[in-house]
Amino acid sequence: VKVLPDTLTRDPERVARFEREAKLLASLNHPNIAAVYGFDRADDLRFLVLEYVEGETLAQRLNRGPLTLDDVVDIGRQMAEALDAAHEKGIVHRDLKPANIFYDEGYVKIGDYGLSKFISVSRHSAQTTSVGTVHYMAPELGSGNYQRGIDIYALGVMLYEMLLGKVPFEGSSMGEVLMKHLTEQPEVDDLPAPFGDVIRKALAKDPTDRYQTVYEMVDDLLEVDDVKSSLAGFNPT
Repeated sequence: VKVLPDTLTRDPERVARFEREAKLLASLNHPNIAAVYGFDRADDLRFLVLEYVEGETLAQRLNRGPLTLDDVVDIGRQMAEALDAAHEKGIVHRDLKPANIFYDEGYVKIGDYGLSKFISVSRHSAQTTSVGTVHYMAPELGSGNYQRGIDIYALGVMLYEMLLGKVPFEGSSMGEVLMKHLTEQPEVDDLPAPFGDVIRKALAKDPTDRYQTVYEMVDDLLEVDDVKSSLAGFNPT
């Protein structure tokens, strides 16, 4: 159960907007998305009721050591299927990061859609510097662009992190990391095919140069026969 802060509940317009979004989130019915069961109130409290997932987060899994290529492809594919389902409903997650990815008995579940935004009304926002986690933030977030490309960018960052155990752009301050997102290219030349090319395209600075759907990204990921065959015989449990 996630309780909304008092600062939000005192604003009727924001509550109404959140209720509309909660209803849309509740319509997402997909095995790779942690379900939102509803939005309700008790006295002065407003809260979301969410699916409970027992498994560890991807962040916890990464802390235990490197992932195999089979793990990376399987987790990436399941995340892509979840994102595609949400994007088709007009929802971008906006805060994709390993701490919001759960792994439970072979199933990947994306959680915490509390920061999601409707694609159709997300061209401008005052939250451009506070939403999401800086290491996974696409360059266009600084201009308030919340199209599906920001989720594709974050997915590319996580693929990189799963393969190498670190994020592509690091720094001693938020500003330094953001500047690297804007100006530097990820170091992917040593990654096995097709990961380098896939990550490079997913992390393109201009969103029009990125994959336009997550399925385009998965198709390129599975174009190598060795990757495709290893995933076919992979048991995620």
